[in-house]
Amino acid sequence: MTHIPSLGGATAWLNSEPLDPAGLRGHVVLVNFWTLTCINWLRQEPYVRAWSQAYRDDGLVVIGVHTPEFSFEHDIDGVRQSVEERAIDYAVALDNDYEVWSAFDNHYWPALYFADSDGIIRDQHFGEGRYEQSERVIQTLLGVERELVSVEALGVEAQADWDHLQTPETYLGTARGERLASPDEQLRLNHWALAGEWTIGPENVALEEAGGSIAFRFHARDANLVLASGAGAPIPFRVLLDGEPPGLSHGVDVDDDGNGLLDDGRMYQLVREHDTVRDRTLEITFLEPGAQAYSFTFG
Repeated sequence: MTHIPSLGGATAWLNSEPLDPAGLRGHVVLVNFWTLTCINWLRQEPYVRAWSQAYRDDGLVVIGVHTPEFSFEHDIDGVRQSVEERAIDYAVALDNDYEVWSAFDNHYWPALYFADSDGIIRDQHFGEGRYEQSERVIQTLLGVERELVSVEALGVEAQADWDHLQTPETYLGTARGERLASPDEQLRLNHWALAGEWTIGPENVALEEAGGSIAFRFHARDANLVLASGAGAPIPFRVLLDGEPPGLSHGVDVDDDGNGLLDDGRMYQLVREHDTVRDRTLEITFLEPGAQAYSFTFG
């Protein structure tokens, strides 16, 4: 029998005073581990948000625990902005030192832990999906039974096109990077290449001179890239699909002509395929130095 561990390791709280297991007794508690650039969390979040709103008056307390994956995600202003953009109104604990993560012995983004009114963890789920069952767990713990909430996920929160997703998440830094092609090699599916003056570090690739680009051969409806800026000003970029402007296949962070702007450190949706999903080559070119690219994700 496992109880909710201490939340005392949190470095700050948003939307709430610090919470602790003793003060949560009498409430059903859902703890959600997340990090702001995680596409899997972004696609899960509409459900967690809906559950918080639908069952708050029944006694449900949702706590988001933001445990950063990349170094720039330690910035409280970036987390605060993500909370506002996602319309998160429940408590968020900032776990910059991984102490809450370790107290739960957690290993995944996103992760859900469901605790009853005595603080005993009754269920857990890692990754996306299983939404109907998770909501039924909440209802059972609350002692309520009614229709499941209706969730309409839009933009980057829309569920993946799993039937046509053939390209995996791909990190670009040396610590976990893979499938980097040599500059003179023809790009094969699920491989990527750099052009221009880049420094490859443990968790990212950083552009040293304007005009550098990253190309990726992928097969998915959506193509996303986690980006941050090492420059003092926003960095304009241009996206091409198979050498042409993306047109109707542009992502939410790109216009029809492929133009976008790197300002905040976050995940940028570059492509949402308008027609049949097929092998495509994405190329993103940065018009100023300072761009830092961390990982590609797909949906």
